[in-house]
Amino acid sequence: MKSVLTSFEEATELVDDGALLTFGGATFQRAPMEFIRELVRQGKKNLTLIDREPAMDFDLLIGAGCVAKVRTGMLAFEVFGMAPNFRRKSEKGEIITKEGACQPIIAGFRAAAMGLPSLPVKGMLGSDLLTISEVIGSQKQIEDPFTGEKMIAVKAIEPDVAVIHAQKADAFGNVRIEGPLYEDVIKAKAAKKVVVTVEELISAGEIRKTPEATTLPHFIVDAVVEVPKGAYPCSCFNYYDTDYDHIQEYLQAAAKDTFEQYLDKCVYRRESE
Repeated sequence: MKSVLTSFEEATELVDDGALLTFGGATFQRAPMEFIRELVRQGKKNLTLIDREPAMDFDLLIGAGCVAKVRTGMLAFEVFGMAPNFRRKSEKGEIITKEGACQPIIAGFRAAAMGLPSLPVKGMLGSDLLTISEVIGSQKQIEDPFTGEKMIAVKAIEPDVAVIHAQKADAFGNVRIEGPLYEDVIKAKAAKKVVVTVEELISAGEIRKTPEATTLPHFIVDAVVEVPKGAYPCSCFNYYDTDYDHIQEYLQAAAKDTFEQYLDKCVYRRESE
C-alpha cells in the first residue's frame, strides 16, 4: 500500500474552482473546519456545496465568497437559527439556492455509492418540493413497473470531493470514525475523491489489531491530513465539545457586518498584523 498522508496545501489541490463538494458530520458535529478554512485561504471560487444538514462549514465558505451554488435539506445553526451568510446571500441573489429535503439528498448519495443513475423514494409526493426539484432536474415522479405505485426517482449525486473529519487513521488511508457516522461512509463511496482530516495518526499495526473498527478502507481514501482540533469550533466525539462561545462570536460578526474582521482573526489569522 502507498501512503496517502499529505499536507493541507497538497490536499486542497484536489479541489478545483467550480467543484461539487460535500462534507462529513452534521451541523456542529465533526465538520472539517480547518480544511474549510484552508479552502478560504487558498481562494477557491465558484464551489457548489451539497449536504443534508450543514451549518458553519457551508456558511463560512459562503461568507468568504467561495460559493456559487448550494443545495441542502436544512442549513441552520441549531438553536441559534438560520445561517446568516447563507440567508443574506440567498436573499440578494448572490448565490443560487436549490431548495430540497434531507431524504432525496441522502438517496442521491446512496445512488452514486451504489453505481446507479437514480434511486426511488416514496417521500415528497403532493408537495411543492417535487415541482421545484423537477425544474432543477434532480428528481422526477415515476411509476413502479411492478406495482404501478407512484414514486420519486432521485438522480445520483456524485461529488467531485468529499471532505471528512475523523478521529483516527493510518498513513495508508484506513480511517476510524468514532461515534455517529451520519452519511459519511455513503458520501465517501459516492465521491470521485475523498479527503480525510484526522485528530491523530495511528500505525497500520494498530489498525490490523481491530480491523472491524475501520470505517473507511484505504482504497476509497485519496488523502489524509493530520490536524488536531481539525473540527474546531465544532465538536469531535471523544476529543472535544462544540465551542458555543466561538459560534456566537461568528454569528455576531455576520450580523454586524464585521465578517471580514472575523475572517482576518480566525481564518487568515492576521489580527496581530
